[in-house]
Amino acid sequence: MDFARQQRDPTRHLVGITFVVLLHALIVYALVSGLARKAVEVIKKPIDAKIIEEIKAPPPPPPPPKPVQQQPQRVDVAPQPYIPPPDIEVPTTPQTAPTISAVTTEAPTQPYVIAPPPPVAVAPPPPPPKPAVRRGIARVSGEDPVYPREAIKAGVAKGHVVVRLQIDEKGNVIDIKLVTADPPRVFDRVVAAAVKDWKFLAEGEKYVAEVEFNFTLKDE
Repeated sequence: MDFARQQRDPTRHLVGITFVVLLHALIVYALVSGLARKAVEVIKKPIDAKIIEEIKAPPPPPPPPKPVQQQPQRVDVAPQPYIPPPDIEVPTTPQTAPTISAVTTEAPTQPYVIAPPPPVAVAPPPPPPKPAVRRGIARVSGEDPVYPREAIKAGVAKGHVVVRLQIDEKGNVIDIKLVTADPPRVFDRVVAAAVKDWKFLAEGEKYVAEVEFNFTLKDE
């Protein structure tokens, strides 16, 4: 159905007009019957308004009393009379103040010194081994061999003899051995006769010594 046709329909306008007429008739009836008066009286009644007071909190407790500080009592001291100082004569020559020397009783501290370790004892090297035959040793006592008369008569002007001596612990000669003799059998006996009574230094052990003799005939 078209909307324009609905707006032009007289039936719809009739219903609205009827509703408005009824509303006005109801209002007129209420005014006539006094309903409106009762409504006005109700409005005119006094309105009781109650004010609700706000609940206040209880006041806080009072602060504790402050301790009373006792002030020190003032003692009135009587003023002392002024006494002028005595007159002191000022010396004209300057005086030197005595020198005060501080005497310390504490002993001086010595620095801590670390002692070096003791030296290690080194054993001395063993003595070199003694030769099997010693040469050039000196006797303690004994006479030299004499030039033999046989060599003088024979006209032997010089000679050379080498002997080896066996020496005991006490330094005595216990054995004689001929090494060389030049000329042979000329100076052998005088050498052996002399060295058998020789005395050497005692060393506490046996050893062999070699002794050399040179003979020279001197002119008388």
